Amino acid sequence: MNDFANAAEAVPHFVQRRSLHIVFASTSGHTEYVVDALTDSLRSITPGWEIEATRAEKTQPQDLLSADVLLLASATWNTGGTEGQLNPHMSLLLHEKAKNLDLAGKPCACIGLGDHRYFYTARAADHLQHYVKAHHGRLIVPTLKIIDEPYGQEEAVRVWGKQLMDASKPADGC
Repeated sequence: MNDFANAAEAVPHFVQRRSLHIVFASTSGHTEYVVDALTDSLRSITPGWEIEATRAEKTQPQDLLSADVLLLASATWNTGGTEGQLNPHMSLLLHEKAKNLDLAGKPCACIGLGDHRYFYTARAADHLQHYVKAHHGRLIVPTLKIIDEPYGQEEAVRVWGKQLMDASKPADGC
């Protein structure tokens, strides 16, 4: 082997830090609780990832493009005459501020919360998935639906988070 080949083998491979941006809408605290449980779990199993969580009302459209992976999370609202809506903050972000955004194949995931007492249980999940697909994002794992109180569902969140991280690995195995 020549000296150049030996030198190349001696140089450690540069590993780029990967990033996840979670954009969530929470008013009663349930969605925030799920996001916090997910973030805590992910930080323990994927220390090489940069994880940022921001509220929908503080998010600008370009923020949806800022990380390697985008996660949208919202509870289902059942106000007024129509049930099965997005949280108003998430709706404003996605359907007004970011209505023309192109996700350009970005890996995405969604979390929707809901209450079994309503006909459209966790319909926020459907709205989030539709937004991702309509804006050319790529859903990389099945959407996590949390039905009723999120307390006590931390293990389901942890397992789903592991699936998300596994699906987020680059194709070349880096």
